[in-house]
Amino acid sequence: MVSLPIALRSFRLVSRLPTMQNPALLSRQMTTDANSVASQLKSSGLLRTQGLIGGKWIDSYSGETLKVYNPSTGEVIADVPCMGQRETNDAISSAYDAYTSWSKLTASERSKYLRKWYDLLIAHKEELGKLITLEQGKPLKEALGEINYGASFIEFSAEEAKRVCGDIIPSALADRRLLVLKQPVGVVGAITPWNFPLAMITRKVGPALACGCTVVIKPSELTPLTALAAAELSIQAGIPPGVLNVVMGNAPAIGDALLTSTQVRKITFTGSTAVGKKLMAGAAETVKKVSLELGGNAPCIVFDDADLDVAVKGVIAAKFRNAGQTCVCANRILVQEGIYEKFANAFSKAVQNMKVGDGFSDDVVQGPLINEAAVTKVESLVQDAVSKGAKVILGGKRHNLGMTFYEPTIIGDTNNEMRISREEIFGPVASLLRFKTEEEAIHVANDTNSGLAAYMFTSSIPRSWRVAEALEYGLVGVNEGIISTEVAPFGGVKQSGLGREGSKYGFDEYLEIKYICMGNIN
Repeated sequence: MVSLPIALRSFRLVSRLPTMQNPALLSRQMTTDANSVASQLKSSGLLRTQGLIGGKWIDSYSGETLKVYNPSTGEVIADVPCMGQRETNDAISSAYDAYTSWSKLTASERSKYLRKWYDLLIAHKEELGKLITLEQGKPLKEALGEINYGASFIEFSAEEAKRVCGDIIPSALADRRLLVLKQPVGVVGAITPWNFPLAMITRKVGPALACGCTVVIKPSELTPLTALAAAELSIQAGIPPGVLNVVMGNAPAIGDALLTSTQVRKITFTGSTAVGKKLMAGAAETVKKVSLELGGNAPCIVFDDADLDVAVKGVIAAKFRNAGQTCVCANRILVQEGIYEKFANAFSKAVQNMKVGDGFSDDVVQGPLINEAAVTKVESLVQDAVSKGAKVILGGKRHNLGMTFYEPTIIGDTNNEMRISREEIFGPVASLLRFKTEEEAIHVANDTNSGLAAYMFTSSIPRSWRVAEALEYGLVGVNEGIISTEVAPFGGVKQSGLGREGSKYGFDEYLEIKYICMGNIN
Protein backbone atom coordinates (compact mmCIF):
# COMPACT_ATOMS: atom_id res chain seq x y z
CA MET A 1 0.00 0.00 0.00
CA VAL A 2 3.10 2.16 -0.44
CA SER A 3 6.11 2.40 -2.61
CA LEU A 4 9.78 2.15 -1.81
CA PRO A 5 11.99 5.23 -1.51
CA ILE A 6 13.68 7.11 -4.28
CA ALA A 7 17.02 5.69 -3.09
CA LEU A 8 16.01 2.23 -4.31
CA ARG A 9 16.99 2.72 -7.93
CA SER A 10 19.03 -0.48 -8.12
CA PHE A 11 16.09 -2.76 -8.98
CA ARG A 12 17.99 -5.40 -10.96
CA LEU A 13 16.88 -7.79 -13.66
CA VAL A 14 18.59 -11.17 -13.75
CA SER A 15 18.16 -14.60 -15.26
CA ARG A 16 15.01 -16.52 -14.48
CA LEU A 17 15.09 -19.69 -12.41
CA PRO A 18 15.78 -22.64 -14.71
CA THR A 19 12.49 -24.43 -15.26
CA MET A 20 14.07 -27.85 -14.75
CA GLN A 21 15.17 -27.23 -11.17
CA ASN A 22 13.60 -29.57 -8.64
CA PRO A 23 10.95 -27.68 -6.60
CA ALA A 24 11.29 -30.15 -3.71
CA LEU A 25 15.05 -29.55 -3.53
CA LEU A 26 14.51 -25.78 -3.68
CA SER A 27 11.91 -26.05 -0.90
CA ARG A 28 14.36 -27.91 1.36
CA GLN A 29 17.03 -25.30 0.68
CA MET A 30 14.62 -22.45 1.46
CA THR A 31 13.51 -24.17 4.67
CA THR A 32 17.11 -24.58 5.82
CA ASP A 33 17.91 -20.92 5.11
CA ALA A 34 14.75 -19.72 6.87
CA ASN A 35 15.41 -21.83 9.96
CA SER A 36 18.95 -20.50 10.14
CA VAL A 37 17.73 -16.92 9.91
CA ALA A 38 15.09 -17.52 12.60
CA SER A 39 17.74 -18.91 14.95
CA GLN A 40 19.98 -15.90 14.35
CA LEU A 41 17.13 -13.49 15.06
CA LYS A 42 16.23 -15.29 18.25
CA SER A 43 19.83 -15.06 19.43
CA SER A 44 19.89 -11.32 18.71
CA GLY A 45 16.89 -10.72 20.98
CA LEU A 46 14.84 -9.17 18.18
CA LEU A 47 12.50 -12.12 17.61
CA ARG A 48 9.87 -10.98 20.11
CA THR A 49 6.65 -13.00 20.35
CA GLN A 50 4.60 -11.09 22.94
CA GLY A 51 2.59 -7.89 22.87
CA LEU A 52 3.89 -4.70 24.46
CA ILE A 53 1.70 -2.85 26.97
CA GLY A 54 3.01 -0.24 29.36
CA GLY A 55 6.61 -1.24 28.71
CA LYS A 56 5.97 -4.91 29.56
CA TRP A 57 5.96 -7.89 27.21
CA ILE A 58 2.78 -9.86 27.77
CA ASP A 59 0.81 -12.80 26.38
CA SER A 60 -2.89 -12.64 25.57
CA TYR A 61 -5.08 -12.82 28.66
CA SER A 62 -6.88 -15.86 27.26
CA GLY A 63 -3.66 -17.66 26.38
CA GLU A 64 -4.73 -17.89 22.74
CA THR A 65 -2.09 -17.55 20.05
CA LEU A 66 -1.76 -17.00 16.30
CA LYS A 67 0.79 -18.59 14.02
CA VAL A 68 3.05 -16.47 11.85
CA TYR A 69 4.04 -18.19 8.61
CA ASN A 70 6.91 -17.88 6.17
CA PRO A 71 5.10 -17.34 2.84
CA SER A 72 8.01 -18.85 0.90
CA THR A 73 7.82 -22.21 2.66
CA GLY A 74 4.51 -22.27 4.51
CA GLU A 75 6.33 -23.13 7.71
CA VAL A 76 5.53 -21.58 11.09
CA ILE A 77 8.03 -18.97 12.23
CA ALA A 78 6.52 -18.22 15.63
CA ASP A 79 3.36 -18.08 17.71
CA VAL A 80 2.20 -14.65 18.86
CA PRO A 81 -0.60 -13.71 21.27
CA CYS A 82 -4.12 -13.40 19.92
CA MET A 83 -5.18 -10.29 21.79
CA GLY A 84 -8.57 -8.64 21.86
CA GLN A 85 -10.60 -5.93 23.54
CA ARG A 86 -9.29 -6.30 27.08
CA GLU A 87 -5.63 -6.11 26.11
CA THR A 88 -6.34 -3.19 23.78
CA ASN A 89 -8.18 -1.29 26.50
CA ASP A 90 -5.18 -1.76 28.80
CA ALA A 91 -2.85 -0.57 26.04
CA ILE A 92 -5.03 2.51 25.55
CA SER A 93 -4.97 3.24 29.29
CA SER A 94 -1.20 2.85 29.30
CA ALA A 95 -0.84 5.26 26.39
CA TYR A 96 -3.27 7.71 28.00
CA ASP A 97 -1.35 7.68 31.29
CA ALA A 98 1.97 8.16 29.49
CA TYR A 99 0.62 11.01 27.39
CA THR A 100 0.74 13.60 30.16
CA SER A 101 4.47 13.30 30.77
CA TRP A 102 5.47 12.60 27.13
CA SER A 103 3.58 15.58 25.75
CA LYS A 104 5.15 17.88 28.33
CA LEU A 105 8.69 17.02 27.28
CA THR A 106 10.33 19.64 25.14
CA ALA A 107 10.49 18.98 21.44
CA SER A 108 14.26 18.75 21.77
CA GLU A 109 13.96 15.99 24.37
CA ARG A 110 11.54 13.96 22.23
CA SER A 111 13.85 14.48 19.28
CA LYS A 112 16.75 12.88 21.13
CA TYR A 113 14.70 9.75 21.91
CA LEU A 114 13.70 9.43 18.27
CA ARG A 115 17.26 9.89 17.08
CA LYS A 116 18.41 7.06 19.35
CA TRP A 117 15.64 4.87 17.97
CA TYR A 118 16.72 5.70 14.42
CA ASP A 119 20.34 4.87 15.22
CA LEU A 120 19.31 1.47 16.61
CA LEU A 121 17.14 0.67 13.58
CA ILE A 122 20.10 1.33 11.29
CA ALA A 123 22.51 -0.55 13.56
CA HIS A 124 20.23 -3.61 13.33
CA LYS A 125 19.44 -3.17 9.65
CA GLU A 126 20.63 -6.65 8.65
CA GLU A 127 18.58 -8.47 11.31
CA LEU A 128 15.45 -6.42 10.62
CA GLY A 129 15.79 -6.93 6.87
CA LYS A 130 16.04 -10.69 7.35
CA LEU A 131 13.00 -10.61 9.61
CA ILE A 132 10.94 -8.82 6.96
CA THR A 133 11.98 -11.34 4.31
CA LEU A 134 11.19 -14.19 6.69
CA GLU A 135 7.62 -13.14 7.51
CA GLN A 136 6.64 -11.09 4.45
CA GLY A 137 8.59 -12.78 1.65
CA LYS A 138 10.10 -9.84 -0.25
CA PRO A 139 13.70 -10.25 -1.49
CA LEU A 140 16.32 -9.44 1.13
CA LYS A 141 17.74 -6.55 -0.89
CA GLU A 142 14.28 -5.02 -1.09
CA ALA A 143 13.72 -5.67 2.64
CA LEU A 144 16.96 -3.88 3.49
CA GLY A 145 15.72 -1.00 1.36
CA GLU A 146 12.56 -0.91 3.46
CA ILE A 147 14.64 -0.65 6.63
CA ASN A 148 16.39 2.42 5.23
CA TYR A 149 13.06 3.85 4.12
CA GLY A 150 11.28 3.07 7.38
CA ALA A 151 14.11 4.42 9.52
CA SER A 152 14.17 7.62 7.45
CA PHE A 153 10.75 8.57 8.87
CA ILE A 154 12.12 8.32 12.41
CA GLU A 155 15.15 10.39 11.47
CA PHE A 156 13.02 13.02 9.73
CA SER A 157 10.61 13.12 12.70
CA ALA A 158 13.51 13.63 15.10
CA GLU A 159 14.60 16.61 13.03
CA GLU A 160 11.16 18.05 12.34
CA ALA A 161 10.03 17.75 15.98
CA LYS A 162 11.92 20.96 16.75
CA ARG A 163 10.22 22.83 13.92
CA VAL A 164 6.56 22.51 14.98
CA CYS A 165 5.74 26.19 15.26
CA GLY A 166 2.67 28.23 16.12
CA ASP A 167 1.91 31.76 15.01
CA ILE A 168 1.22 35.32 16.19
CA ILE A 169 -1.62 37.10 14.39
CA PRO A 170 -1.69 40.91 14.26
CA SER A 171 -4.75 42.09 16.17
CA ALA A 172 -7.18 44.76 15.03
CA LEU A 173 -7.29 46.02 18.66
CA ALA A 174 -4.25 47.59 20.30
CA ASP A 175 -4.78 45.96 23.72
CA ARG A 176 -4.95 42.37 22.45
CA ARG A 177 -2.46 39.77 21.32
CA LEU A 178 -3.58 36.78 19.25
CA LEU A 179 -1.57 33.57 19.44
CA VAL A 180 -1.85 30.18 17.72
CA LEU A 181 -0.43 27.07 19.41
CA LYS A 182 0.02 23.63 17.91
CA GLN A 183 -0.51 20.86 20.44
CA PRO A 184 -0.51 17.05 20.19
CA VAL A 185 -3.86 15.47 19.43
CA GLY A 186 -3.49 12.81 22.15
CA VAL A 187 -3.52 9.00 22.05
CA VAL A 188 -3.26 7.60 18.52
CA GLY A 189 -4.46 4.21 17.30
CA ALA A 190 -2.23 3.12 14.39
CA ILE A 191 -3.43 0.20 12.25
CA THR A 192 -0.85 -0.99 9.75
CA PRO A 193 -0.68 -3.51 6.84
CA TRP A 194 1.52 -6.49 6.05
CA ASN A 195 3.18 -5.33 2.82
CA PHE A 196 5.59 -2.88 4.48
CA PRO A 197 5.75 -4.14 8.07
CA LEU A 198 8.29 -1.55 9.25
CA ALA A 199 7.82 1.50 7.05
CA MET A 200 4.06 1.75 7.56
CA ILE A 201 4.61 1.81 11.31
CA THR A 202 7.43 4.34 11.37
CA ARG A 203 5.64 6.64 8.90
CA LYS A 204 2.83 6.96 11.45
CA VAL A 205 4.58 6.56 14.80
CA GLY A 206 7.54 8.85 14.02
CA PRO A 207 5.53 12.07 13.58
CA ALA A 208 3.04 11.05 16.28
CA LEU A 209 5.77 10.72 18.91
CA ALA A 210 7.58 13.81 17.65
CA CYS A 211 4.42 15.88 18.12
CA GLY A 212 3.92 14.59 21.67
CA CYS A 213 1.31 11.90 21.04
CA THR A 214 1.43 8.36 22.42
CA VAL A 215 0.42 5.35 20.33
CA VAL A 216 -1.22 1.95 20.30
CA ILE A 217 -0.03 0.01 17.24
CA LYS A 218 -1.99 -2.84 15.71
CA PRO A 219 0.23 -4.49 13.09
CA SER A 220 -1.09 -7.04 10.63
CA GLU A 221 -1.47 -10.53 12.08
CA LEU A 222 0.41 -11.76 8.99
CA THR A 223 3.58 -9.78 9.79
CA PRO A 224 3.68 -8.78 13.48
CA LEU A 225 7.29 -9.79 14.17
CA THR A 226 8.87 -6.75 12.52
CA ALA A 227 6.63 -4.45 14.56
CA LEU A 228 7.64 -6.20 17.77
CA ALA A 229 11.33 -5.99 16.88
CA ALA A 230 10.97 -2.24 16.20
CA ALA A 231 9.19 -1.87 19.54
CA GLU A 232 12.04 -3.67 21.30
CA LEU A 233 14.48 -1.19 19.80
CA SER A 234 12.28 1.71 20.94
CA ILE A 235 12.65 0.40 24.49
CA GLN A 236 16.41 0.18 24.06
CA ALA A 237 16.32 3.80 22.84
CA GLY A 238 14.84 4.79 26.20
CA ILE A 239 11.37 5.76 25.00
CA PRO A 240 9.34 5.64 28.24
CA PRO A 241 6.87 2.83 29.04
CA GLY A 242 3.38 3.39 27.64
CA VAL A 243 4.46 5.81 24.93
CA LEU A 244 4.51 2.99 22.38
CA ASN A 245 2.30 -0.09 22.76
CA VAL A 246 1.72 -3.05 20.42
CA VAL A 247 -1.31 -5.34 20.33
CA MET A 248 -2.24 -7.94 17.72
CA GLY A 249 -4.73 -10.73 17.20
CA ASN A 250 -8.49 -10.35 16.89
CA ALA A 251 -8.64 -7.45 14.43
CA PRO A 252 -12.36 -6.60 14.80
CA ALA A 253 -12.13 -6.61 18.61
CA ILE A 254 -8.98 -4.49 18.63
CA GLY A 255 -10.47 -2.09 16.10
CA ASP A 256 -13.68 -1.72 18.06
CA ALA A 257 -11.77 -0.97 21.25
CA LEU A 258 -9.76 1.75 19.51
CA LEU A 259 -12.86 3.26 17.91
CA THR A 260 -15.12 3.29 20.98
CA SER A 261 -12.54 4.61 23.45
CA THR A 262 -12.90 8.30 24.23
CA GLN A 263 -9.24 8.30 25.28
CA VAL A 264 -8.13 7.59 21.70
CA ARG A 265 -8.30 10.87 19.80
CA LYS A 266 -7.01 9.79 16.39
CA ILE A 267 -7.05 6.74 14.13
CA THR A 268 -4.45 6.36 11.39
CA PHE A 269 -4.84 3.44 9.00
CA THR A 270 -3.19 2.01 5.92
CA GLY A 271 -5.10 -0.74 4.17
CA SER A 272 -8.08 -1.51 1.99
CA THR A 273 -10.72 1.06 1.07
CA ALA A 274 -13.47 -1.21 2.43
CA VAL A 275 -11.91 -1.38 5.91
CA GLY A 276 -11.05 2.32 5.78
CA LYS A 277 -14.70 3.19 5.24
CA LYS A 278 -15.69 1.09 8.27
CA LEU A 279 -13.09 2.81 10.43
CA MET A 280 -14.20 6.22 9.23
CA ALA A 281 -17.81 5.42 10.12
CA GLY A 282 -16.82 3.99 13.51
CA ALA A 283 -14.66 7.01 14.36
CA ALA A 284 -17.66 9.27 13.86
CA GLU A 285 -19.23 8.02 17.10
CA THR A 286 -16.54 9.71 19.16
CA VAL A 287 -15.57 12.30 16.50
CA LYS A 288 -11.95 11.24 16.23
CA LYS A 289 -9.45 12.65 13.79
CA VAL A 290 -8.87 10.15 11.01
CA SER A 291 -6.15 9.76 8.39
CA LEU A 292 -6.54 6.99 5.85
CA GLU A 293 -4.14 5.68 3.21
CA LEU A 294 -6.33 3.33 1.20
CA GLY A 295 -6.34 1.32 -2.00
CA GLY A 296 -5.20 2.51 -5.39
CA ASN A 297 -5.71 1.84 -9.08
CA ALA A 298 -2.63 3.55 -10.44
CA PRO A 299 -2.47 4.38 -14.14
CA CYS A 300 0.93 4.43 -15.83
CA ILE A 301 0.79 6.32 -19.12
CA VAL A 302 3.46 5.70 -21.77
CA PHE A 303 3.28 8.30 -24.54
CA ASP A 304 4.64 7.89 -28.07
CA ASP A 305 7.41 10.37 -27.32
CA ALA A 306 8.69 8.51 -24.25
CA ASP A 307 12.27 7.27 -24.04
CA LEU A 308 11.66 3.53 -24.43
CA ASP A 309 14.47 2.39 -22.11
CA VAL A 310 13.46 4.85 -19.39
CA ALA A 311 9.82 3.79 -19.72
CA VAL A 312 10.56 0.06 -19.50
CA LYS A 313 12.76 0.43 -16.42
CA GLY A 314 10.32 2.82 -14.77
CA VAL A 315 7.25 0.67 -15.41
CA ILE A 316 9.00 -2.45 -14.09
CA ALA A 317 9.88 -0.58 -10.91
CA ALA A 318 6.35 0.82 -10.57
CA LYS A 319 4.71 -2.54 -11.25
CA PHE A 320 6.79 -5.39 -9.87
CA ARG A 321 8.36 -4.21 -6.62
CA ASN A 322 7.18 -6.28 -3.66
CA ALA A 323 5.66 -8.72 -6.21
CA GLY A 324 3.14 -6.04 -7.14
CA GLN A 325 1.80 -5.91 -3.59
CA THR A 326 1.69 -2.15 -2.99
CA CYS A 327 -1.20 0.24 -3.44
CA VAL A 328 0.91 2.55 -5.59
CA CYS A 329 1.86 -0.21 -8.03
CA ALA A 330 1.03 0.51 -11.66
CA ASN A 331 -2.34 -1.22 -11.99
CA ARG A 332 -3.15 -0.11 -15.56
CA ILE A 333 -0.38 0.53 -18.08
CA LEU A 334 -1.77 2.82 -20.77
CA VAL A 335 0.42 2.73 -23.89
CA GLN A 336 -0.11 5.05 -26.85
CA GLU A 337 -0.77 3.12 -30.06
CA GLY A 338 2.30 4.45 -31.88
CA ILE A 339 4.68 2.86 -29.35
CA TYR A 340 2.50 -0.02 -28.12
CA GLU A 341 4.19 -2.90 -30.00
CA LYS A 342 7.73 -1.65 -29.35
CA PHE A 343 7.00 -1.14 -25.67
CA ALA A 344 5.24 -4.51 -25.27
CA ASN A 345 8.19 -6.34 -26.85
CA ALA A 346 10.87 -4.53 -24.84
CA PHE A 347 8.85 -4.79 -21.65
CA SER A 348 8.35 -8.55 -22.15
CA LYS A 349 12.05 -9.16 -22.74
CA ALA A 350 12.91 -7.35 -19.52
CA VAL A 351 10.22 -9.01 -17.40
CA GLN A 352 11.02 -12.54 -18.58
CA ASN A 353 14.51 -12.13 -17.10
CA MET A 354 13.20 -11.47 -13.60
CA LYS A 355 14.28 -14.15 -11.14
CA VAL A 356 11.56 -15.48 -8.84
CA GLY A 357 12.30 -17.31 -5.62
CA ASP A 358 12.80 -17.26 -1.90
CA GLY A 359 13.90 -13.83 -0.74
CA PHE A 360 17.10 -15.17 0.78
CA SER A 361 18.31 -16.61 -2.54
CA ASP A 362 20.87 -14.73 -4.60
CA ASP A 363 19.66 -12.33 -7.29
CA VAL A 364 15.94 -12.91 -6.62
CA VAL A 365 13.84 -9.84 -7.47
CA GLN A 366 10.37 -11.28 -6.84
CA GLY A 367 9.26 -13.33 -3.87
CA PRO A 368 5.94 -15.05 -3.12
CA LEU A 369 2.55 -13.48 -2.66
CA ILE A 370 1.55 -13.15 0.97
CA ASN A 371 -0.94 -16.05 1.10
CA GLU A 372 -3.20 -18.35 -0.91
CA ALA A 373 -6.05 -15.84 -0.97
CA ALA A 374 -3.78 -13.35 -2.76
CA VAL A 375 -2.90 -15.90 -5.45
CA THR A 376 -6.55 -16.87 -5.91
CA LYS A 377 -7.50 -13.23 -6.49
CA VAL A 378 -4.74 -12.74 -9.07
CA GLU A 379 -5.81 -15.91 -10.89
CA SER A 380 -9.41 -14.73 -10.94
CA LEU A 381 -8.50 -11.33 -12.42
CA VAL A 382 -6.33 -12.90 -15.14
CA GLN A 383 -9.02 -15.44 -16.05
CA ASP A 384 -11.65 -12.71 -16.26
CA ALA A 385 -9.49 -10.58 -18.54
CA VAL A 386 -8.67 -13.50 -20.86
CA SER A 387 -12.33 -14.52 -21.05
CA LYS A 388 -13.16 -10.98 -22.23
CA GLY A 389 -10.56 -10.84 -25.00
CA ALA A 390 -7.27 -9.97 -23.32
CA LYS A 391 -4.14 -11.89 -24.35
CA VAL A 392 -1.47 -13.39 -22.13
CA ILE A 393 1.86 -12.11 -23.45
CA LEU A 394 3.97 -13.59 -20.66
CA GLY A 395 3.35 -15.79 -17.62
CA GLY A 396 -0.25 -15.99 -16.53
CA LYS A 397 -0.03 -18.86 -14.06
CA ARG A 398 1.44 -20.07 -10.78
CA HIS A 399 5.20 -20.49 -10.71
CA ASN A 400 6.66 -23.99 -10.73
CA LEU A 401 8.14 -23.26 -7.29
CA GLY A 402 4.67 -23.91 -5.88
CA MET A 403 3.40 -22.37 -2.66
CA THR A 404 2.21 -18.80 -3.38
CA PHE A 405 4.76 -17.97 -6.07
CA TYR A 406 3.24 -16.53 -9.25
CA GLU A 407 4.95 -15.92 -12.58
CA PRO A 408 5.70 -12.32 -13.57
CA THR A 409 2.84 -11.75 -16.00
CA ILE A 410 1.96 -9.37 -18.82
CA ILE A 411 -1.59 -9.20 -20.20
CA GLY A 412 -2.15 -7.31 -23.45
CA ASP A 413 -5.20 -5.74 -25.10
CA THR A 414 -7.09 -5.14 -21.88
CA ASN A 415 -9.69 -2.39 -21.51
CA ASN A 416 -10.92 -0.22 -18.68
CA GLU A 417 -14.10 -2.25 -18.19
CA MET A 418 -12.39 -5.51 -17.24
CA ARG A 419 -12.07 -6.40 -13.56
CA ILE A 420 -8.28 -6.27 -13.90
CA SER A 421 -8.66 -2.55 -14.67
CA ARG A 422 -11.34 -1.82 -12.07
CA GLU A 423 -9.88 -3.67 -9.07
CA GLU A 424 -6.52 -3.44 -7.36
CA ILE A 425 -4.49 -6.41 -8.65
CA PHE A 426 -1.99 -6.62 -5.79
CA GLY A 427 0.14 -9.12 -7.64
CA PRO A 428 2.85 -9.38 -10.34
CA VAL A 429 0.51 -8.85 -13.29
CA ALA A 430 1.01 -5.98 -15.74
CA SER A 431 -2.09 -5.02 -17.71
CA LEU A 432 -1.52 -3.15 -21.01
CA LEU A 433 -4.19 -0.86 -22.53
CA ARG A 434 -3.91 0.95 -25.87
CA PHE A 435 -4.91 4.60 -26.28
CA LYS A 436 -4.82 7.15 -29.10
CA THR A 437 -4.81 10.67 -27.71
CA GLU A 438 -3.64 12.53 -24.62
CA GLU A 439 -7.25 13.42 -23.83
CA GLU A 440 -8.27 9.77 -23.99
CA ALA A 441 -5.42 8.74 -21.69
CA ILE A 442 -6.42 11.32 -19.08
CA HIS A 443 -10.07 10.26 -19.27
CA VAL A 444 -9.24 6.56 -18.86
CA ALA A 445 -6.73 7.25 -16.08
CA ASN A 446 -9.28 9.26 -14.08
CA ASP A 447 -12.13 6.81 -14.68
CA THR A 448 -11.88 5.20 -11.24
CA ASN A 449 -12.94 5.88 -7.67
CA SER A 450 -9.30 5.64 -6.59
CA GLY A 451 -6.80 8.48 -6.63
CA LEU A 452 -3.56 7.52 -4.92
CA ALA A 453 -0.67 7.35 -7.41
CA ALA A 454 -0.21 7.85 -11.15
CA TYR A 455 2.78 7.70 -13.48
CA MET A 456 3.64 8.95 -16.96
CA PHE A 457 6.54 8.69 -19.37
CA THR A 458 7.05 11.44 -21.93
CA SER A 459 9.90 13.59 -23.29
CA SER A 460 7.63 16.64 -23.57
CA ILE A 461 7.87 19.10 -20.68
CA PRO A 462 4.64 20.92 -21.61
CA ARG A 463 2.78 17.58 -21.76
CA SER A 464 4.19 16.48 -18.40
CA TRP A 465 2.77 19.63 -16.79
CA ARG A 466 -0.61 19.37 -18.56
CA VAL A 467 -1.14 15.73 -17.73
CA ALA A 468 0.22 15.90 -14.17
CA GLU A 469 -2.19 18.71 -13.35
CA ALA A 470 -5.12 16.91 -15.01
CA LEU A 471 -4.61 13.58 -13.24
CA GLU A 472 -6.88 13.18 -10.20
CA TYR A 473 -4.26 11.62 -7.95
CA GLY A 474 -2.36 12.58 -4.83
CA LEU A 475 1.01 11.42 -6.20
CA VAL A 476 2.32 11.71 -9.75
CA GLY A 477 5.59 10.33 -11.05
CA VAL A 478 6.97 11.78 -14.29
CA ASN A 479 9.59 9.57 -15.99
CA GLU A 480 10.08 7.85 -12.64
CA GLY A 481 8.58 4.67 -11.20
CA ILE A 482 9.69 5.00 -7.57
CA ILE A 483 8.57 8.27 -6.07
CA SER A 484 8.11 7.85 -2.30
CA THR A 485 10.39 9.67 0.12
CA GLU A 486 10.11 10.78 3.74
CA VAL A 487 10.42 14.46 2.79
CA ALA A 488 7.39 14.56 0.47
CA PRO A 489 3.68 14.19 1.33
CA PHE A 490 2.16 10.77 0.63
CA GLY A 491 -1.60 10.32 0.28
CA GLY A 492 -4.53 10.11 -2.09
CA VAL A 493 -7.74 11.77 -3.20
CA LYS A 494 -11.25 10.43 -3.88
CA GLN A 495 -11.65 7.01 -2.23
CA SER A 496 -7.92 6.49 -1.77
CA GLY A 497 -7.89 8.24 1.55
CA LEU A 498 -7.72 11.33 3.73
CA GLY A 499 -4.71 13.25 4.95
CA ARG A 500 -1.01 12.94 4.21
CA GLU A 501 1.93 11.04 5.66
CA GLY A 502 5.59 11.97 5.54
CA SER A 503 7.09 15.45 5.14
CA LYS A 504 6.21 18.50 7.23
CA TYR A 505 2.60 18.18 5.99
CA GLY A 506 2.26 14.78 7.66
CA PHE A 507 2.89 16.36 11.06
CA ASP A 508 -0.37 18.31 10.84
CA GLU A 509 -2.29 15.02 11.13
CA TYR A 510 -1.11 14.67 14.75
CA LEU A 511 -1.62 18.26 15.88
CA GLU A 512 -4.51 20.38 17.07
CA ILE A 513 -4.55 24.15 16.63
CA LYS A 514 -5.39 26.27 19.66
CA TYR A 515 -6.15 29.99 19.44
CA ILE A 516 -5.38 32.17 22.48
CA CYS A 517 -6.62 35.74 22.78
CA MET A 518 -4.83 37.84 25.42
CA GLY A 519 -6.68 41.04 26.28
CA ASN A 520 -6.15 44.16 28.41
CA ILE A 521 -2.40 44.03 28.05
CA ASN A 522 -1.86 47.82 27.90
